[in-house]
Amino acid sequence: MSGLAIILMGVSGTGKSSLGQAAAQALNLKFIDGDDLHPRANILKMAQGLPLNDTDRQPWLERINDAAFSIVQKNEVGIIVCSALKKAYRDRIRQGNDKLRFIYLEGDFAVIAKRLAARQGHFMGQAMLQSQFEALEPPHGEPDVLTVAIAGEFNEVLMRLETALYSILPKNAQKQVT
Repeated sequence: MSGLAIILMGVSGTGKSSLGQAAAQALNLKFIDGDDLHPRANILKMAQGLPLNDTDRQPWLERINDAAFSIVQKNEVGIIVCSALKKAYRDRIRQGNDKLRFIYLEGDFAVIAKRLAARQGHFMGQAMLQSQFEALEPPHGEPDVLTVAIAGEFNEVLMRLETALYSILPKNAQKQVT
């Protein structure tokens, strides 16, 4: 099999983790939640309601980069959830990873704020959403990025995501999915 790492990106509240996990399960792909790759200091900072800065994110981006590299080196196909808000972050993840694609979960502030208000048990609170939108550099025009709109019900968005994933899966991985 030919390996491929797919970064599922977007601001908090777009459904990266839940959609990514559901799509990975449906398509028999590896799944890694990038939140699990944050260093302890980042987790503690976010738990206090403080946004991360670029310096905080560097070790996390390194871990995301390494996870993507590992997936490809093992000839696996996997989804890694990572906000990847800035082009510099995406470029850091791209370094040394030639079999990498991004899928941008795109939604407007009002829809995402409503979803965050209903969510529990996650260290990203609604108050930090504004800082994420301020940091966001949408990946429009980046050739290795597909965009999936998050408007609509979960299953509708999941179907759009699965369609996007299927369009980029290596041919030998598609046979396993069908």
